[in-house]
Amino acid sequence: MQQNYKMDLERYKLIIDTIFDATNSTILGSQLTHLLVTVMGVKGASVFVVNPVKEELEILATEGLSLEYINKGPILVDKSIKLSSNLKPVIISDTENSDQLQYPEKAKNEGVRSIVSIPVKLRGEIVGALRVYHSESWIVSDQELSYLELITRHIGMALRYFRLASAIQSTRDTMEEIHTIWL
Repeated sequence: MQQNYKMDLERYKLIIDTIFDATNSTILGSQLTHLLVTVMGVKGASVFVVNPVKEELEILATEGLSLEYINKGPILVDKSIKLSSNLKPVIISDTENSDQLQYPEKAKNEGVRSIVSIPVKLRGEIVGALRVYHSESWIVSDQELSYLELITRHIGMALRYFRLASAIQSTRDTMEEIHTIWL
C-alpha cells in the first residue's frame, strides 16, 4: 500500500525554489504559504515571526484562513502551541482532543482539525514558526515532518539574508548621504 504524502521531494523542490527566488520577507511569506496550501492540499498555512518585545508570534503571511481566525487575538509565545523546549515541532493530529491550543474554540469554528507547528530557528534561537493547518485529522509521516523541518531551515536562512541585505542597504544609504554632505 502506497502512502499518500502531502509533501514529497518534487513538492519540496518547488517550495525551496520559491524561497530562493523571493526578494524580501513579505514576498517569501506570501508565496510560500500559498504554495504550501496548493501543493499539500491543506486548509491553510502561516509563517510567523517572533516579536521579542511583546513575546508574541506575529503573522508574516497566511493563506487559507479566515480573517476572524487570523485576528483571534495575540498569539503569546508561552501560551500558544507549546514547543518542546521551544526547539521541536509540535504535531496536533486532532485539535478536538488536545489541550495544547491557546484558542481551541476558534480552531473548531474555523474547521481546523490538525496543526503542525515547526519553529523557525536562526543560530539556535527561535525567530518564528511555520504552521500548516488541515481540516481533517492528519497523522504526519516522518518524511513529511523532515521536509517541513528543512523548509523552516531555509526560511530561517532567508530571513537572515533579508536582514543582512537590509543592513547593507542602510549602510550604503548612510554612506551616500555622508558623501553628498561633504561634497
